[in-house]
Parts: sequence; C-alpha cells; structure tokens
Amino acid sequence: MCPVNRETDIAKILNSASRDTNSEISTDSSQVLVVGKSPINRVVVSKIVEKSGLKPISESPEMASRILRTHIPGAIVLDGGADNKDCDALMSAIDALRRASGRSLPSVILLSTKTGTPESLGLSNVVDAVVTKPITTERLQPVIDRLISLGRG
Repeated sequence: MCPVNRETDIAKILNSASRDTNSEISTDSSQVLVVGKSPINRVVVSKIVEKSGLKPISESPEMASRILRTHIPGAIVLDGGADNKDCDALMSAIDALRRASGRSLPSVILLSTKTGTPESLGLSNVVDAVVTKPITTERLQPVIDRLISLGRG
C-alpha cells in the first residue's frame, strides 16, 4: 500500500466541493489525515498508518483545513510540533465536524513532545489521545487501530 496520490486526491476533493456547494461532506473511515509542518514526520506517520491497512492523506495544517471543509476522514493525526500548537488553527474546524456528526468523529491523535493525557496537558477537548514522540510504530499504531475501530463501532 502506498500513500494516496496527493495531487489527484486533493483535486478530487476540492473540485467536487467547488462544483456543488450544497453537496454533502464525504466520509471515508479508511482514510487518516496526517497533519504537520514537518514533511519528514508526515512521511513517518503515513507509513505507520499504512501498516494499519488505512489510507493516509499527508498535508500541511493550511491544506488540511481546506480538505476538512469537504471530507471527513476516519481519524486525524496532528503533529503538535515543539509546543503542541502547530495545528491549533484546525481545532475549531474539527470541533465543528464532530458537532455536526453528533459523534466524536473524526478521532484525533496529537503527537506531542510532552507525556500526558489531553486533559493533563491542557489540550483542546477535540484531542482523543496523545502519543509521545519519538514517533514509533509500537506507540502510534495501536492508538490508531483503537480509535478507528471505535469510530466504526
């Protein structure tokens, strides 16, 4: 399995939204939106997502906000950066999607330099789980698998 072809996938998502502004938001629980400023971290996380049999979409925080206007993935993995704030601009959009769905979907995982729970780290209530860096398959994959299975259940 390989990462979703970025140009093709983004073009499909954005073009379908621009053609019909009244169209419903598409949902795909097999996709995981991987968001972060570091392209290297996004590649590492995307490979771990693939090991779970899911399809990663790797984006910068700016592009991710566009995608979330028309598409709801099964989960979102946010790389918080050094201070856990690199993806703060997405929190309101994710919260709006979750309120609209009436469920905690999409599930949100924050990759953090600090150890703790979302509550103990003072994070947004949108964050479902925190995975401490360094990013490894052993740490991240079980969390992704658990949250995706909860979302499908």
